This record gives sequence, C-alpha cells and structure tokens, in this order.
Amino acid sequence: MIVCHCQSISDHEIRAAVDWMRAADADTIITPGKIYHALGKRADCGGCMPLFLDTMRGCDSFGVAGAPERPPVLRPATARLARVK
Repeated sequence: MIVCHCQSISDHEIRAAVDWMRAADADTIITPGKIYHALGKRADCGGCMPLFLDTMRGCDSFGVAGAPERPPVLRPATARLARVK
C-alpha cells in the first residue's frame, strides 16, 4: 500500500527501513525523518504523516529492546499532558 503519494513510499519500504535501522543500531530512536533519509527521499506536503507514523509504530522492530513500548515523544499528547499536571 502506498503511504506517501508525493514520494511513492509504500508500507513495505517503511517496514524495511525500520528493520534495517534497528539491525544497524539496536538503541537508535527511529523517526520519520530518518526513514525518509534512509529511503533517499524527503517529506513534501505532510498529508501522509498520520498513516506514516501508524505504519512506523506498527513495525515489530520499532521499539528499543528493554525500553517502554513507545518512547515518550511518540505517545499521544493526552498522555503527556496528564503527566504534566
């Protein structure tokens, strides 16, 4: 399935990039920017970001071993706001 129409990036390419980055460095924080860079592309309009993030987060190798399921910066905003109060 095409996730980013501007750059023709598929969900398979995103998963492959995440797997490659995790294999290269088990402790790296994986971001959309790093995925675009690994694929030799750049974000354009940003309309794909919700689906791009969901695809990225759904990868089995997305999380860092021994770390929480999602890094704090990728948790929903409501969870961060609840901790601040």
